[in-house]
Amino acid sequence: MTAMAFDTLKFAKRLKEAGFSEQQAEALAEAEAELLEAYLASKQDVADLTRSIEDLRAELKRDIANLEKRIEEVRAELKRDLGEVRREIEQVRAELKRDIEEVRAELKRDLGEVRREIEQVRAELKRDLKDLESRMIIKLGGLLALAVGIVAALVKLL
Repeated sequence: MTAMAFDTLKFAKRLKEAGFSEQQAEALAEAEAELLEAYLASKQDVADLTRSIEDLRAELKRDIANLEKRIEEVRAELKRDLGEVRREIEQVRAELKRDIEEVRAELKRDLGEVRREIEQVRAELKRDLKDLESRMIIKLGGLLALAVGIVAALVKLL
């Protein structure tokens, strides 16, 4: 932390006027100066913390934007995959005309696999969203804790 101005001589003089011995007044003035220097945040400290918060906020916004972009990419991939699945189903229907019993068995199996894959993708998306939510909560909690620390430092300054 940056040192702040504290008039130890003036403080010691007041203590002497209040009845402290010279040795007690000087010791207390020195201890008070050390305490202030060690634990009191300066304006520069607050400015540095504010800058750090802004950097974290910008980073979080970039992360959110990147995540939103990735979600859109995944959606597009899923739509393409769904289109491919639909084309496969049409092929299965064409084969159904040739050998209906064989194709029915294949179609049931294919539909079961597609459903499982869709459920897996849904489960993965839910898990990814939960993970994102947890990370965002942690980051926001960190920002909140940092803000509380800044407010506490400002309260001490005021």
